[in-house]
Amino acid sequence: MAIKLVTTAAELRAESARLLAEKRGSSQGLVPTMGALHTGHAALARTAVEQNDVVVASIFVNPLQFGEAADLERYPRTLDADMALLDAEGVDLVFAPSVEEVYPGGEPLVRVTSGPLGEKWEGASRPGHFDGALTVVAKLLHYGLPGGPAADGGAAAYRAYFGQKDAQQLALVKRMVADLSFPVDIVAVPTVRDADGLALSSRNRFLSDEEREAALVLSRALRLLESRALANESLELDSAVALVESQPLVKLDYFDVVDPRTLEPLAENCRETPFRGEGLALIAAKVGPVRLIDNVPLSS
Repeated sequence: MAIKLVTTAAELRAESARLLAEKRGSSQGLVPTMGALHTGHAALARTAVEQNDVVVASIFVNPLQFGEAADLERYPRTLDADMALLDAEGVDLVFAPSVEEVYPGGEPLVRVTSGPLGEKWEGASRPGHFDGALTVVAKLLHYGLPGGPAADGGAAAYRAYFGQKDAQQLALVKRMVADLSFPVDIVAVPTVRDADGLALSSRNRFLSDEEREAALVLSRALRLLESRALANESLELDSAVALVESQPLVKLDYFDVVDPRTLEPLAENCRETPFRGEGLALIAAKVGPVRLIDNVPLSS
């Protein structure tokens, strides 16, 4: 069956119910995206299709997440190509609403607040970003609820899929779902990288060849910390920072090792003592005009 496009919440719910009944399904998956899809998004869709009877992917460029109007306008819209990628992965429905459908009264007066967890790292560099992101994710999680019961008459299982590359967003979504009792399981999918190590991102298309080569220093620095952690060595974070700063086209924003759940720095594990346990190395930098983020889980 070919993939189907819907643009309203009512259409989405009706089609979800129809597909669950038609497939005699017991589960539904949601893959929230802003479009401009790449192989990393394909991995999210593929995982959702493997784990669910019905899969919905949303495509919505959320204006609340952009600090500048120019960035919002610049964000690529590639709906036809996105539909083809999702169709190839076996997704059933694409929900591509208008701004008016998602925010019918204009910008919402009440929003989800990301709290202290959203004020550091990306939140410090992009004030208000996570409030906007969580607000739209909350709405999308509601929209993506199974439109009908499972084949056995019970409630259909419901899962939503997010990439590990956006580690802080993933942590915030998990916390929002737990704190506000959303009836959905959040599934994290590992970061997908090009063969040279660069984490896939919709922003990569804006890099020149020279800038793309320079951007590889981010993944090299992360791999350096990963290898030290695996060997139970001290991470010597300062030397990894120096590696990034040696690349003149890269302007480092932050680079640190944090607790994977609280995102608080693990100071003792970063410098002089042998690494033990678990951590998460976070990095963000501008490469030319493009801001990139990446991360790697650490374990000893």
